[in-house]
Amino acid sequence: MIRKVLLSLLLLAVVMVGGGYLYLRSSLPQTEGRLVLRGPKAELRIERDRDGVPTIVAEDDEDAAFGLGFAHAQDRLLQMELQRRYGAGRLAELFGADAVATDRQMRVLGLYHMAEAEIRYLSPALNRALLAYAAGVNAFLATRGGALPPEFLLLRATPETWQPADTLVWGKLMGLQLGGNYRGELLRARLARTISPADLAVLYPGYPEDAPTTLSQLRPLYRALALDRLYAALPAAVGPIYASNNWVVDGAHSQSGKPLLANDPHLGFGAPGFWYLARLVTPQHDIAGGTVAGTPLVVVGHNERIAWGMTTTGADIEDLFIEKIDPADPGRYLTPQGSEPFASRHEQIAVRGAPPVDITIRETRHGPVLSDVLPPETAEPGYVLALAATFNVADDRSPEAIWQIDRAQDWPGFRAALETFVGPPQNIVYADVDGTIAFIAPGHFPIRGKGDGWLPVPGWTGEYDWTGFIPFEALPSAANPPSGHLVSANNKIVPKSYPYFISRDWDLPNRAERVEALLAETPRQTPETSAAIQADTVSLMAARLIPLMTRIEPRDEAARTAVERLRHWGFRMDRDKAEPLLFTAWLREFSRTILFGRFGEAVRDYWDLRPAAMEAVLTRHPDWCGEAPAGAAACEAPLEAALETALAQLRASEGADIAQWRWGHAHVAVFPSPVLGRLPLLRDLFGIAIPKSGGYDTVDRGATTIQDEQHPFEERFGAGLRMITDLALPQQSRMIIAPGQSGNALSRHFSDLLQRWRDFAWLVPGRSAAVATLTLVPER
Repeated sequence: MIRKVLLSLLLLAVVMVGGGYLYLRSSLPQTEGRLVLRGPKAELRIERDRDGVPTIVAEDDEDAAFGLGFAHAQDRLLQMELQRRYGAGRLAELFGADAVATDRQMRVLGLYHMAEAEIRYLSPALNRALLAYAAGVNAFLATRGGALPPEFLLLRATPETWQPADTLVWGKLMGLQLGGNYRGELLRARLARTISPADLAVLYPGYPEDAPTTLSQLRPLYRALALDRLYAALPAAVGPIYASNNWVVDGAHSQSGKPLLANDPHLGFGAPGFWYLARLVTPQHDIAGGTVAGTPLVVVGHNERIAWGMTTTGADIEDLFIEKIDPADPGRYLTPQGSEPFASRHEQIAVRGAPPVDITIRETRHGPVLSDVLPPETAEPGYVLALAATFNVADDRSPEAIWQIDRAQDWPGFRAALETFVGPPQNIVYADVDGTIAFIAPGHFPIRGKGDGWLPVPGWTGEYDWTGFIPFEALPSAANPPSGHLVSANNKIVPKSYPYFISRDWDLPNRAERVEALLAETPRQTPETSAAIQADTVSLMAARLIPLMTRIEPRDEAARTAVERLRHWGFRMDRDKAEPLLFTAWLREFSRTILFGRFGEAVRDYWDLRPAAMEAVLTRHPDWCGEAPAGAAACEAPLEAALETALAQLRASEGADIAQWRWGHAHVAVFPSPVLGRLPLLRDLFGIAIPKSGGYDTVDRGATTIQDEQHPFEERFGAGLRMITDLALPQQSRMIIAPGQSGNALSRHFSDLLQRWRDFAWLVPGRSAAVATLTLVPER
């Protein structure tokens, strides 16, 4: 009897688990058959290939947008929901009190309000497309027959209907992420409170010449502001991490005789990834490339005649202004014309499982008051910080620009489309079937009355105010250069003679220099040789630092062995080698030793590998190493101590035998899920990670997270999309994304592209045979 009861209970449990699994499986999209629904003007098809890449075949752009909205919602619904909630400051409705700080920041920035206001400045054609895209998303929500993706069940949430502003807020979020140099301003202001101008010039090689004078005037103000708390309140996504590459060669330098263009934009990893491959086919156009779930735009890609790729410019498009509160009235602040009232609004943040949070948001003539991200009792009296940013521009028509370049047919049309692009500024390479290659860095670049936005400045004098933007005709641009190629890799893109200020926040020139060298080695490029360039792992940083670091003669045998291995290393950051791990761990500890030894906890958020600063210490500033022997010998003791510390750490994590160490064991590309990754069991079950080559400055960039003591060498940011287009056959453009097309953890397309991405394999969006076709039929 007991056995029968136990068997019955076991059978019931199996049925319940199996039933639950089958129910969750019903969240996978319908990819075949016919659906009659409201929205499209004519019949359209969503043809999916074996990799889950859709081709949308429609009669016009609006129906193509409808079909893409439907496909995005099928594959990336949770990603779209979280993205719009992040932009609107509504994550706490799902995640509770843990998300209030992020919501407060986003409410202060007002991105969603700006997205709503943007609609009236867009063309009728784009507004129709936005409405059609939203209708496609909403048609899926109205007709889906099964469960929502599993995360919605865990969150006990149901998506709301999609609105055009939900699409447009994505552009504002990109402006915040890729143009978020106000994080750098806050960090430098924090450092400037205690670190001398001479030392700051070592920490920041591009240190402004007038900074010492500026600092002497502003240091008392920085000490009066709640800079530490403001910095801690920043969302993690604010501020760029440089890593993207693009280049284009003309037909004289390609084997096909037509231009060849390559691009690998780098952004934060996640599951799902940032990019979604798609092809849009209408009688007028054939557009393919990287789309973003939530928008009807192909951001990088090609059409039947042209191709384009982007890297972020790193432009200084945000400034922090210190506003002085009117001593006679805390509701007002001082301006060159006298006292003016803050513009203010009141909002309420709904919080799951807790009372709502009321927030008062103020704005000055420069922009939103960042100090309002802090609870009122934590802000310092007397002053507030306001943010001026180009994503605050009222008539931002950047989506219009991308919509138009998707459909451009030549360089004049492509360039003209970018006149409406506000930002974030991008380095765009271009090629077409007629043989033209070109480069342009479009966007709004502020012209300042004084200063360059490197540090927060007084807002009450007016002398640092923006006076306009660089004219479009004067933006960095080139077409058909004598060299036959154009390259950008977040490096400095203008010469000293350029009459306008763009930025000081350029990345190291190493990747651009390496691409230039590899292009020179193969004067006639093919897709295969460009793929090899994208996969290159040579570290110029290591080539410069290793000779300086290995001048020591360690007393410890293990340290001597490590030094000897590095002396004979070829500087390739390959995952099957020990030397990349040795080098990175040693540089990490040397940087920690030098920076914290000299400045203490003040540099906690500055600390990184910092190769330029460490090279300066080892060559021009050995006094930073201590008061031991003068000259370069002064750094021998801290170098040896850092090496011994690094070796001890590696023995603990990798084992005693240095010959068995591998970079790929520690350097793992990780793609976290925003919901499943919060739950230990599900995080382990659905975790996506893969050992990877690359390093801090390689073309195959593999930036590490050295401030994470548990996982200092993980890669969490990289080339989520790669593309190579030979304009001899643009329709055969090679692309790959990671980890997969689907955001549903139960889908076979959740991470099926991961190994191909790591190994530089490719697919051709929309050109493989369709394995499933879903026809959408308009309701009559």
